[in-house]
Amino acid sequence: MAILFSLVARGSVVLAECSATATNASAIARQILDKIPGNNDSHVSYSQDRYIFHVKRTDGLTVLCMADDTAGRRIPFAFLEDIHQRFVKTYGRAVLSAQAYGMNDEFSRVLSQQMEYYSDDPNADRINRIKGEMSQVRNVMIENIDKVLERGDRLELLVDKTANMQGNTFRFRKQARRFRSTVWWRNVKLTYVLLADTCLYL
Repeated sequence: MAILFSLVARGSVVLAECSATATNASAIARQILDKIPGNNDSHVSYSQDRYIFHVKRTDGLTVLCMADDTAGRRIPFAFLEDIHQRFVKTYGRAVLSAQAYGMNDEFSRVLSQQMEYYSDDPNADRINRIKGEMSQVRNVMIENIDKVLERGDRLELLVDKTANMQGNTFRFRKQARRFRSTVWWRNVKLTYVLLADTCLYL
């Protein structure tokens, strides 16, 4: 599991937390909360042995998680952003006056679910998901281009056949004219012979 611990706090007051394993992450997290300077918004990471504590502070609300050093920064910070939005959407202004662990019963389940999701589900990594979608789109485009090219080959065959048909039509017309002319001359000759024959008998 990539994300092993998470919490939401107002200043140094922890409002909800969840741990996936038995560690001293909670104690280290409190030390980090005390060390974060001022109330300015920040995105920072602290290293502790082979774990990294990632912190996102926005509008006085701090979301923190502990992850394996193999998790990188992208997935933990995507997790922190998601948790921040869910927490603010769920509790709104109640965050400003809540007691320590005031939201823990309800929100620790959300933390647990999202920790599991961001640790195990490949769709949690938005960039990898987008890369996957782009790869699918690319494959579809290549397939479509292949079909168009194949259709283009077929169109070339049709164009060739059309050109052949046009050539055949031209030859047919020429032969038809020649045949008509030949038949007309035969009729003229026949008429001349008949007239000549008739004149002889008269």
